[in-house]
Amino acid sequence: MAEVTMEEVTKIYGDDVTAVDKMNLDIPDGEFVVFVGPSGCGKSTALRMIAGLEDISGGKVFIGDRVVNDLPPRERDIAMVFQNYALYPHMNVRENMGFALKLRKMEKSQINNRVEEAARILSIEHFLDRKPKALSGGQRQRVALGRAIVREPKAFLMDEPLSNLDAKLRVQMRTEIAKLHNRIGTTTIYVTHDQTEAMTMADRIVVLKDGLVQQVATPQIMYDQPDNVFVAGFIGSPAMNFMRARLEKEGDAHVVVFGRTRIPIGREAMGGARDKGYDPESFTGKDVILGVRPEHIEDAGTEAAEAIGGADGSNTMEVEPQVIESMGSEKYLYFEVAGDQAAQLESLGDLTGDEGGNGASPDSGTSGEMMVARVAAESAAKEGQQMRLVIDGSKVQLFDPETEKAIF
Repeated sequence: MAEVTMEEVTKIYGDDVTAVDKMNLDIPDGEFVVFVGPSGCGKSTALRMIAGLEDISGGKVFIGDRVVNDLPPRERDIAMVFQNYALYPHMNVRENMGFALKLRKMEKSQINNRVEEAARILSIEHFLDRKPKALSGGQRQRVALGRAIVREPKAFLMDEPLSNLDAKLRVQMRTEIAKLHNRIGTTTIYVTHDQTEAMTMADRIVVLKDGLVQQVATPQIMYDQPDNVFVAGFIGSPAMNFMRARLEKEGDAHVVVFGRTRIPIGREAMGGARDKGYDPESFTGKDVILGVRPEHIEDAGTEAAEAIGGADGSNTMEVEPQVIESMGSEKYLYFEVAGDQAAQLESLGDLTGDEGGNGASPDSGTSGEMMVARVAAESAAKEGQQMRLVIDGSKVQLFDPETEKAIF
């Protein structure tokens, strides 16, 4: 196992296409890091530069204490798992898994021991004599993982390895890969466009957009404290709701206002703004971007809404759900804000990169003002009937409309 470090790593295609721009990242030995972002953000290119499959235009890549910029892939002591499995169709599973070791001229008995141990870990010991065409997609992916395991590399590199699997199998394989990492502990860099995979598997997430790193953090910090509008909208499912609002002061307290809705902002949040270098007073009386996650909006008629407060109606809004999706344990309400509040909303979906399974509204793209609430299953909401929603004021987030960076 080894630490992987990227220092100012850059990839430029032609004269003016920058796929990765001065990427700095330190991945400690044994960490599971996920690169996530929309298509074309540079995540696979960054992985391929670490693997040696792409030339590096600038900067340095370290594996352990060795600069590997000019080393061919076979000398970097890494193992890569591809999206399409890349199995040899004329070889059986045992031969596929042991082929790289055979090229190293390892003893046959040692190859067999490693292959059988990896097969046991992955529960594919009964398939060792089958050809790839006789395996399901999930079994083929296990073989590809087993081929990587037997090499005992310094690092695993995985490029969207689950994207060809159906939804149920993807969930199962996510769990299998996480269990595998916990057991083996090898440094792993995993690329995906699916933020759910990133949130459930990673020790740390690296969010990229247009070749630039937007934020590096643990999944929980990424969810609770996104650095900017893009990260806030990309992480979380369904995606965060955004709207234009104003930050105002009432006595010694601050409130964020849109339409008739007034959400009190606690002193702790104001202190968090100062920690980020923002003076809350400088935004008083000015426009801000208000971010509210769907799970922080509740039907006022349910018991779940009582913990949020809003008895005085200040942090509530009147809506008419256009679409209601029942998920069994909860409901998703899709709506446009009613009355004079609608005039103050502004579509911000283009800032967040509508990818990664973030749960856009059912008619995504047809109405930039569509919002979503994730409410309790006992909600009696009905499509087309007016109702009241409560916003959890302790969970809202504000962003600078000029820089799109988080105020708190």
